[in-house]
Amino acid sequence: MKLPSNSFTVTDWAAVPETRHAGETGEALWRTLEIGDLRIRQVRYTPGYLADHWCDRGHVLYVLEGELDTELRDGRRFTLKPGMSYQVFDFGDAAHRSSTSTGATLFIVD
Repeated sequence: MKLPSNSFTVTDWAAVPETRHAGETGEALWRTLEIGDLRIRQVRYTPGYLADHWCDRGHVLYVLEGELDTELRDGRRFTLKPGMSYQVFDFGDAAHRSSTSTGATLFIVD
């Protein structure tokens, strides 16, 4: 990830419009800021959310609230709670998908 050459940016996430993305079950509600090739998001998964796809994109993901279950295509599973993060590279063998029974709010940079 290469940060663009903007000198300084402040974001009021409450002012960023929210977009809805249906999962296999539940919804993901995204607030997205794009700067160059960098995408920065605050994402809220509704209770019962299950992603409708396997993701190959690299991310730095940090759990703000709730509990997130992440499954890798190879079968490994991880549960992340507030204050935990994961880092995954683009492509490779770490295709992943998210779910949550309780709901979760995340901060994601990719």
